[in-house]
Formats: sequence, structure tokens, C-alpha cells
Amino acid sequence: MATTTAPVTDRQAATGGPPKSQKQSGWSRRAPLLPALIFTIAITQAPFVLTIWYSLQSWNLVRPGSEQFVGFSNYVDVFQDSQFRGAALNTIIITGSCVVISLLLGLGLAILLDREFLGRGVVRTLLITPFLVMPVAGALLWKTTMFDPVYGIINWVLGPFGAGETDWVSQYPTISIVSALVWQWTPFMMLLLLAGLQSQSKDVLEAAAVDGASTFRTFVSVTLPHMRRFIELSVLLGAIYVVNTFDQIYMMTQGGPGTATSNLPFYIYQRAFLGFDVGQAAAMGVVVVVGTIIVATLALRLIFTSFVVEES
Repeated sequence: MATTTAPVTDRQAATGGPPKSQKQSGWSRRAPLLPALIFTIAITQAPFVLTIWYSLQSWNLVRPGSEQFVGFSNYVDVFQDSQFRGAALNTIIITGSCVVISLLLGLGLAILLDREFLGRGVVRTLLITPFLVMPVAGALLWKTTMFDPVYGIINWVLGPFGAGETDWVSQYPTISIVSALVWQWTPFMMLLLLAGLQSQSKDVLEAAAVDGASTFRTFVSVTLPHMRRFIELSVLLGAIYVVNTFDQIYMMTQGGPGTATSNLPFYIYQRAFLGFDVGQAAAMGVVVVVGTIIVATLALRLIFTSFVVEES
């Protein structure tokens, strides 16, 4: 029986029997995901391909019959547009300021919440609340309740110091936008960093304390290296989300005064729905998407490298 079984097994291996069954089982596992994959491609990749086609056209909606193929002329005009470069600079300033400040505040709050104290659950819930507020509602809240020159809380607090009549949104639009964004995104940073702190082994902290390391030295030499991947992930996700900011800018400043807070998404909106220049707006959108993909890819490689190094 043993001598007859071996040739059958070899024949099955030669004809690809077991690999075929493995392939079928693999497709049976992937089949339930195909509808979601097709849906994702339909709502993301198909519009992007159509946007690329529009970016190669010269098309203004207020001039019927103006649609014509111009190749990469729109892309040349985009990179020569000084307002586009200004919007890109505003995007970098707003995104960088929001991410850095939110990260520092989130790290401080995460360190506080990592300790045991009475009412920690209630405090954690209250700190998460700003992240659950709709961006439009949060922008209106800051514009009318906090920054209003007559009834705003900030002017009421600063009134005794001689700064009670400042129109913050008009005089300091970038600071106003960044303040609203920091208030909204600090809880997001806090949650990610708190997860990193709670994943740290307590034995390592106890060993550092036994060796005589101070609290500050333990934080710098032990906790921060452990938190590297969480900090990088927080910066990456925060930058991806904040770079697409539109709600706060539209509701608080409408991009003004002038183009002071006109970031890339808002400037693309202006060219598409106020200037009706579909071709250049599409080219700007493609440039922004490609730039975001490049930066995100480099950041992801950095994060994955840190994971591999720590595991090894």
C-alpha cells in the first residue's frame, strides 16, 4: 500500500492538485471582499482618472464650447501661479503649526491621563469631546463664541489687560484657524499617544527607577524611544487630515482677508466653483494628490523602518 500511495501523491504534485485547491481556497476567502474593493475603486479611482482627463482640457463653464485638449498646459500654468504657491505655503504653515502644537498638547495630556487619579474616566471623556464635534460647528463656535470682538470669551478674558477689542478673525486669521484646528485635533493626538504610553512595559520603568534614573531621564531615555512609532504615526495621520482642511477656513475667514488663509483645498474650490475653470482646478487637484501620496509614502516607509528596527 505504501508503494502505491507514493506515485499517486507524486502525480498529484506533478499535475498541480494541492496548489490548485489552495488557490481555490484563497479565492474563496477573498471573494467576500471583492464587492468592497470594486466599490472603493468606483468611488475613488474612477473619479481620479476623470480628474486627470479634465486636467488635460482647457474648459471654463461660463464659456460654452471652450472645452479643448491642451495637454500639460494647465500644469505649467499651475506651477507658474503665484497664488497657488502662496496657498501651498499657507497649507504648510497651517498644517505644520496645527500638527506640532496638537502633538505637544496631546503628549502632555496623555502623560497626565496615564496616571491614576479620581475621575480619570470623566476627564478623558471630556477631553475627547472636541474631536467628536462637527468641523463646521466647531468653526462657528470659535468664530462667534471665542473670537467675536464684542461678545467673545477671549476678549472678555483679555479685557483687563487692554486687549479686549481685538477682532481676531480679521487681524489674525491664521492664528484663529490654527487655534480652532488645534482644539479639534489635540484629542486625536492624545488618544494615539496614550495608547503608546499604556503599551509600555511597566517592568522597564521600574528597572529604570531601581537604577536611580530620575523621572525626566526615564522619560527621555526610555519612554520617548518607545513612543517614536506612535509619534510618527500621529504626525502622519494628523498631517494627512489637516492638509485637507476646508470647513474651518470657509466658515471662519472664507480664505481672507485677501488670500491670508487660502490653503490648497480652498484655492481649488475657488478656481472650480467661483472661477469656473475646471481644467486648472483639476490640474491643481492632481498635483496636490500626487504630492500628498509622495509625502505619505516616504513617511510610511520611515514608520515601517522603525517597526522593523524595534522588532529586530
